Formats: sequence, C-alpha cells, structure tokens
Amino acid sequence: MKELVEVIAKSLVDCPEEVVVTETEDNDAIFVELKVAASDMGKVIGRQGRIAKAIRTVVKAASSKSEKKVVVDILQ
Repeated sequence: MKELVEVIAKSLVDCPEEVVVTETEDNDAIFVELKVAASDMGKVIGRQGRIAKAIRTVVKAASSKSEKKVVVDILQ
C-alpha cells in the first residue's frame, strides 16, 4: 500500500521529492502515513477533502483482498 500512496501523492504535488510515506502494521490494521510539503497540503487534501477521500477509497479497494484494514493519515 505504501507504494500506491506514494505514486498517487507524487503525481499530485509540485514537490514530489518531499513526499514521505511510512507504513506500520498492527495485528489487524495497516497504517499508512503521508507527509508532503506544506505548500502541497491543499493539493493532497482537495476541496472539502475530496482528493484525500479518493486516495483512501483507492487504497481501500486495493486492499480488499487483504484481511487487514488500511488507514491512510495525511500529516503536516
């Protein structure tokens, strides 16, 4: 999931070299944290969170075969 979030985020931002994605795994969940430059936060979140919601939807669909829940957090 880390690679998927990284590819999506890098295609959206102006500074792709500042995109950092970390992935941690728990017993029943996978946590993906996305950090981007402060100037690119609006591009990743989108109006009323539409882009962020779309990223989470794509990741959820990609992880549907996995038995673990995937949580995507966008950090500042």
